[in-house]
Amino acid sequence: MTDTPIVPEPEPTEHRVRYHRDLEEIKADIVRLGAMCDEMIPQGTDVLLSGELGMAQRLIDRDDDVDRLSIEIEERCYNVMVRQSPIAGELRQLITITKMVAEIERSADLMVNVTKAARRMYGSPMTPQIRGVIASMAKEAQRLLRLSIDAYVDENDALAGALNDIDDQLDQLNRDMVEAIFEAQSEGHIDLAAAVQLALIARYYERIGDHAVNIGNRVIYMVTGWLPEHNGAIRSRNRSAEHDEVEPIGAEATTTETSSDDGGEQSPS
Repeated sequence: MTDTPIVPEPEPTEHRVRYHRDLEEIKADIVRLGAMCDEMIPQGTDVLLSGELGMAQRLIDRDDDVDRLSIEIEERCYNVMVRQSPIAGELRQLITITKMVAEIERSADLMVNVTKAARRMYGSPMTPQIRGVIASMAKEAQRLLRLSIDAYVDENDALAGALNDIDDQLDQLNRDMVEAIFEAQSEGHIDLAAAVQLALIARYYERIGDHAVNIGNRVIYMVTGWLPEHNGAIRSRNRSAEHDEVEPIGAEATTTETSSDDGGEQSPS
């Protein structure tokens, strides 16, 4: 009996080696981008709660660094797509990264908005209740962002899918903030202008949670190839199919009447 010869696996080509090296570098940079945004959340919150405006400009300048790295990552993803022609899971990884870049960059922009709002309401008092809710919202927003990045790094679609439910806590804090603002304004502790700024600030933190959920959805797509939007698309196609199968009542009569009108004598001009 002749032993079957063992065929050695072919060595990866230089083309594939370069692709994997590029992809690993891009993945490292998207994690670095997430860390930069993560740091901006407590920094912006400190500006708001402490009134230390000296930190405000440093955070705004930091956002420029986020913008620069975001552009670099996105351009490198497109270059890899063009040069390497990735397919299936590899292509989904690159698409996911380009979508994540936008979500992280917008989250950093939201913290710049918090900082600018803090400058606009400089000197305005905040009740202990409002300060406590702001601190809680900042911690929860930061936690959601970190979990979304962890889900990406670990390719954990279960954690990614849970982010929408975890975000409920931040949504509740947003409602608590609105109630605290109404109470403080009605009792004369803050004026209307400060109340408006605080309501916007609460919305900024809440939106960071939404961006984290969006990142989670993209991680699910990267791992499984499925997006929540696909469910809506299927429902839309089903409704269209049902509509095409059922002929509207009176359609035949309308067609007959139209044919009769077309075949009738025309009035003399």
